[in-house]
Amino acid sequence: MDQIIEERRDIVFHIRRYTPEKDREPRVIAYRVPVRQGMTVLEGLHYIKENLDQSLAWRYSCRMGVCGSCGMLLNGMPMLACNTQILDIASSALTLGPLPNFEIIRDLVPDLTPMLEKHRSVMPYIRREDEGEINNPEGEYYQSPEDLEGYLQFSFCIKCGCCMAACPTLATDLRYLGPMPLAQAYRYNNDTRDGSGRERSDVAGSAHGAFRCHYAGECSRACPKGVDPAKAIQHLKRQLVASYLHLGKAKRPCAKQGPAASAQRKPNIPEAPPYTVAR
Repeated sequence: MDQIIEERRDIVFHIRRYTPEKDREPRVIAYRVPVRQGMTVLEGLHYIKENLDQSLAWRYSCRMGVCGSCGMLLNGMPMLACNTQILDIASSALTLGPLPNFEIIRDLVPDLTPMLEKHRSVMPYIRREDEGEINNPEGEYYQSPEDLEGYLQFSFCIKCGCCMAACPTLATDLRYLGPMPLAQAYRYNNDTRDGSGRERSDVAGSAHGAFRCHYAGECSRACPKGVDPAKAIQHLKRQLVASYLHLGKAKRPCAKQGPAASAQRKPNIPEAPPYTVAR
């Protein structure tokens, strides 16, 4: 049986280093990393940490493009380090930096707090008048497959911040809500189970909301999950204008669908565990 020879190539990582407590300004340090086919940028950073420089800091968690923790600037483009293979974007050198449009905590670690606070401001959760039913459900809210398709694409957001880093409007106006919060505002406005579109639209339509977007489209180009926040913002603008001009019918949340009268619980299905948080 022929022996498979794994080819390795040295790639120089040019990493922007910065510790606010002791550095007056950022500096770039080069590290030579032996790279094999299929090796990700995150694996390259681990190699540096374990073999070359233990002081290097970055953020990561899942290592599979789900948590959104490892967003960073790779050769000038916001990407996920765990989802990007080195040889797909570099042949001899690779530049790494923290996501722009954010303050830097250290090295490749951006402070995402402002983004998450903006996200919270758009109420990214289902709100209805029958709040008691949400907390202690006695049935299900009916939603057709077509209703689901209306917002499903925008529910794939992992809050990585790549779209915020790519946004030219946010670069000039840090009070701008940004593509991620606005896309999530549209996602919940378009959810037929939700009944608080007016309150959410008041935030999304503010002076630093959806109409500050100039549709550069960079957010959608940078999104690693194909969410297309630029599209969501344009739809959100249309919703806001229609609401302001009182066009179309007012949205009513979908009705609750109780359990079937003839349904019986199967004996081999255990009861749900108790709540872990007091309600």
